[in-house]
Amino acid sequence: MSQHSDSEGDPKRRVPQRGRGEKRLAELLEAAAAEIAEVGYEAATMKAIAERSGTSVGTVYQYFPNKEAVVVALRTQYGAEMEARWLPLMREEANLSTEQLVERMFEVLTDYLRLRPAYVPLTQAPLAYSRDPAARIRLREHFATLFRARRPALTRAQATRIANVTLQIIRGMHQLHIDTSASAREQRALMQEFRRAVTAYLVLSLDG
Repeated sequence: MSQHSDSEGDPKRRVPQRGRGEKRLAELLEAAAAEIAEVGYEAATMKAIAERSGTSVGTVYQYFPNKEAVVVALRTQYGAEMEARWLPLMREEANLSTEQLVERMFEVLTDYLRLRPAYVPLTQAPLAYSRDPAARIRLREHFATLFRARRPALTRAQATRIANVTLQIIRGMHQLHIDTSASAREQRALMQEFRRAVTAYLVLSLDG
């Protein structure tokens, strides 16, 4: 059961401001991410997050009414960070073959998963959350633009369809990291299969 503060909905709850408030918010989110990465979403508690951040549980509740709100904040942050990491590909793509482009895409993803070990556990959190639709559309359009630059004959609709399929395959790869029963060696092998699938699809779609 989610932990809630008696002051949930209290208009006095702190709204993070610039400077010290932003710093405290960032520290709380880092502590929450570390806790969730270590013990998982279900086992993580507001008290543990407070202890890990070196503050009181009351302070945590001043920023977040419950654990679900912490998760939403982290997912929003991670979504923005991932988008920022995809964008440099738009500048690099002209100098890359399709195979090299896919390799870079997978490097971006795997590097981020190493940087943010809480990313996958957060996807398992059982709460109603949907990333900002505008952000999803923006990412899809970035990839569609990239694909049209590589193959100008593609219509916008065709490029968008290819982008949708590509991103869906990449999202499916997250399951490899959720399945902790698979050994590290098996996860690497499965990752390679996903890479081959995306490469084959994009070679056919962009170079065929």
